[in-house]
Amino acid sequence: MAGRYKAGTSGASDGGFGPHGSIGTCGACGSDGILSASGIPNLPGMPQMAGKVGSYEIFTVSEITRRVARALDRDPVLGDIWVNGEIANFTHHSSGHIYFTLKDDSSRLRAVMFRGSNIGLRFRPADGMRVYAHGYVGVYERGGEYQLYVDLMEPAGLGELYLAFQQLRAKLEAEGLFDPAAKRPLPKFPRRLGVITSPTGAAVRDIITVTRRRWPGIDILVIPALVQGSDAPASIVQAFDRAGQVPDIDVIIVGRGGGSAEELWAFNDEEVARAIRRSRVPVVSAVGHETDFTIADFAADVRAPTPSAAAELVVPDASAYAHHVELLEARLVRTVRMRVMQRRQYVDELSRRLIQAIQTKLRTNKDRLEYLGRMLDALDPEAVLGRGYAICRGQDGTVLRRADQVAGGDEVTVQLGCGELGCTIHDVKVG
Repeated sequence: MAGRYKAGTSGASDGGFGPHGSIGTCGACGSDGILSASGIPNLPGMPQMAGKVGSYEIFTVSEITRRVARALDRDPVLGDIWVNGEIANFTHHSSGHIYFTLKDDSSRLRAVMFRGSNIGLRFRPADGMRVYAHGYVGVYERGGEYQLYVDLMEPAGLGELYLAFQQLRAKLEAEGLFDPAAKRPLPKFPRRLGVITSPTGAAVRDIITVTRRRWPGIDILVIPALVQGSDAPASIVQAFDRAGQVPDIDVIIVGRGGGSAEELWAFNDEEVARAIRRSRVPVVSAVGHETDFTIADFAADVRAPTPSAAAELVVPDASAYAHHVELLEARLVRTVRMRVMQRRQYVDELSRRLIQAIQTKLRTNKDRLEYLGRMLDALDPEAVLGRGYAICRGQDGTVLRRADQVAGGDEVTVQLGCGELGCTIHDVKVG
């Protein structure tokens, strides 16, 4: 049925409109268009965009998807959630990401675990495996689907233990039991080492062997304890109490060899963690292999990946120190020799300078003596006489300096440069 339509009204003019759509006029745009069954105009070539069409608010698919995503983001439960389900449609992509579906009897939930999170998985997921997956629920906008973004995953058989581990870790961490500022440094040269472990296991043999090889003079005190089973936590705590009664222990290693999660579970006990922190000396944890982490590792002052590595951390390498001492000794000898050679060279230099100064002084004094000698020679009367001068003395030996000191007929003596003359005065001229 033909008719005219104005947006915002439920009636029609010129005959109205039927439930299957009619030709009408859109009040929002003032042009002819085709009306949908709901009364919203579908104009030919009309773009799909958000906005107002009359009294109707129109959303794009992307806007709806983003609204759903924001709603999920604001949900605190969906932002940090554990999900138990069975894996289906498992795919390990060449990019390293894992895509799968978690399902139960009535529902399915798509999930993804990116490469950075799944690289540390200690098991291989597969279809049909029940798991505990942790992460957050978000929307994959391109597909318009919500899914679980997984960052942790454990087989359901171990899931309960793992959840208990995470809960205890969060509790003790909130108490400050794992505060890095409370960690104590290991002594550089320990004299006595305490080892809390099974006295019959491979771990204690490894620790003793490595310790004796690296630092032969150390005293090792093995404090026996159960390291597996329901009685193990109490046994470990008692061992720490006994160690506290030994006054000269410098550091303690606590641990055991590798095993399953259940076998290592004694080291995830709260009382064991508190006993480690109560220890008056630093504690090194050495539980299992490098990939095994326990609550004891977080509580200890230092974590070692294996018992052998713990021994290497605790004691220095005597051979390395001996080599270092040899290097220091050689350096000291070279330094002393160099100092002696430098001192000798300095003494030689001083000796040379002293001899040079003495020789210079002698030459100076010799030159002065020669000068003074020449001066004396110049003043020597005999030298004057040698140049043709003479000394005339009266009869009493007095040196005659004036003519009026004698008279005619007086006898005088004339001293020449070589010899004397006896003379008689015949004529005296004064003036």
